[in-house]
Amino acid sequence: MILKHMLNQSVALDFMFQALADPSRRVMVERLTRGPASVSELAKPLAMSLPAVVQHLQVLEASGLVRSEKVGRVRTCHLEPKALRTAEQWIAERRTIWERRLDRLGEILAAEQEETDKSSA
Repeated sequence: MILKHMLNQSVALDFMFQALADPSRRVMVERLTRGPASVSELAKPLAMSLPAVVQHLQVLEASGLVRSEKVGRVRTCHLEPKALRTAEQWIAERRTIWERRLDRLGEILAAEQEETDKSSA
C-alpha cells in the first residue's frame, strides 16, 4: 500500500517536473502565482499561437499544477497550490538529506584537519 502510494506520487512528480521543464509553461505558472488568468492573458507574453498555448495548458492541467474552468467563451486558469506543495516537499526532503550529508562531511574534514594539525605540532 505504501509502495503503491510512493509510486503514484513519483508518477505525479514526474509529470509535474516534465511540465515545468518547458520555459513557456514556467512563464504561465509564474503569471498564475499572481492570480487567475484567462488563456488569452497567459498567451500575451508568449511568441506562439493560441492553440499552442492551449496545448501547453493541457500539459500543466494533466500534471495537476493548473486547473481551468470555462464560463461562457472565456477559459480561466488557476494555479493548484497543493501540487506545488508536493514538489516543494519532495525538494525539501532531498535538501535535508544533502544538508545532513554535507554537515557530516564537514565534521569528518574538520576532524582530519585537527589530526593533521596535532601531528604537525
